[in-house]
Amino acid sequence: MVRDKPINQRKLDYRTKLEKLLSEYKNALVCTVDNVGSLQMQQIRIALRGKAVMLCGKNTIIRKVMKDAAKEDEKLEKLRGEIFGNVAIVFSNDDLATVRTIVVSNKMPAAARVGVFAPDDCWIQPGATGLDPGQTNFFQALNIATKIVKGSIEIINPVHLIKKGDKVTPSHVSLLSKLDIKPFFYGMQVTHVYENGSLYPAEVLDITKDELTQRFFAGVQKITSLCLAIGFPTLSTIPHSFARGLRNLIALAVTSDDIDFKMAAPYKEYLADPAAYAAKHGLSTGPAPKGDAPDKKEAAPAAATKDEPKKDDDDDDGVFAGGLFGDD
Repeated sequence: MVRDKPINQRKLDYRTKLEKLLSEYKNALVCTVDNVGSLQMQQIRIALRGKAVMLCGKNTIIRKVMKDAAKEDEKLEKLRGEIFGNVAIVFSNDDLATVRTIVVSNKMPAAARVGVFAPDDCWIQPGATGLDPGQTNFFQALNIATKIVKGSIEIINPVHLIKKGDKVTPSHVSLLSKLDIKPFFYGMQVTHVYENGSLYPAEVLDITKDELTQRFFAGVQKITSLCLAIGFPTLSTIPHSFARGLRNLIALAVTSDDIDFKMAAPYKEYLADPAAYAAKHGLSTGPAPKGDAPDKKEAAPAAATKDEPKKDDDDDDGVFAGGLFGDD
């Protein structure tokens, strides 16, 4: 029978393994493993093969190794500060968003336990419960409307039994166990991301490239507006400054006969004779004046015959024939 390695030797082996991971991988995910079983952890390890390596262990040893490694790489102090509670570290050099998806997608259903804070909302849908009518008082104590159908208790309306973040009570556990409902799904949760010496919340991974581009240009617009307002020239304000300067020069040219240049010529030509400019360039001169409209009375027939109904004076030559909204 081969004896296990001494405790000190196991600690040294663990230290060597962690130091190797810290040197080989520049990125890591800090995950919480509350309510995660050993079988589920093994399934996650299998899913991460070839993409990442998951490490669990005593926090004191991990912090000690990281403290020593931080003497050569000070950025590891940021990662060391997040090692507390039930945590696991997933080291990877692949795309962290993909690795996180693999980690959080492995979830197992679990029954509610007293004193646990609900990770999600818990709803009970209406329908038959399979319980005998003798347990109606139990539902009444929880303010759940029920009825008796074919000798069985049936819930009438959907019930929001537990809200996310609320503490699970013994009554909740008793009801869910009677209904054989496992309301919660537990798995590893990624809390922080360590990437090339930077530490940030895991929610940052949800930001897409399109969102980053939109936020960048929104910032550029604000900076450009501010610089234009205070008269501080930058690369983003140069086009606007040139356009503003050109407008000012054109305004001076059209109001003075002494100033003239090529780009102001069309504006001067238009202001001198708008009709001639429109005719030359094939542009519309706009709607005709009301005084030039043809007289309706002269265009109307002399008299209406019996076969042809007389039009009212308010009719606009059939423009609204069939009604304003297309009705007969």
